[in-house]
Amino acid sequence: QVQVVESGGGLVQAGGSLRLSCAASGRTLRTYAMGWFRQAQGKEREFVATIRGRVLISYADSVKGRFTISRDNSKDTVYLQMNSLKLEDTAVYYCAARSGPYTGVGHPVNEKDYSIWGQGTQVIVSS
Repeated sequence: QVQVVESGGGLVQAGGSLRLSCAASGRTLRTYAMGWFRQAQGKEREFVATIRGRVLISYADSVKGRFTISRDNSKDTVYLQMNSLKLEDTAVYYCAARSGPYTGVGHPVNEKDYSIWGQGTQVIVSS
């Protein structure tokens, strides 16, 4: 069973950039659909981005044009490049993996679409 571990979170000023990484252990990630979610304090966890293969990608409207999800199968790592960060991007960011094929409509953007979750990495955007 694959496990995923996030890294790269931290404190950044508004307008700045961070790159989150999600590394797999136990098994390769290359056949898995991967997603990034986030949870701000006092709020429910929400979808951020997802990638299947290399080109099946979807973003939440709130991050579209600012965040980029990508994967490096040779390193079994998925990335979330976050640019033009805003105060409202402050949250714990979670990486998630789906082990089976996704046969639903559109993209896997719900928590229930994923069965493997990391512990999260904190991102704080300051003014």
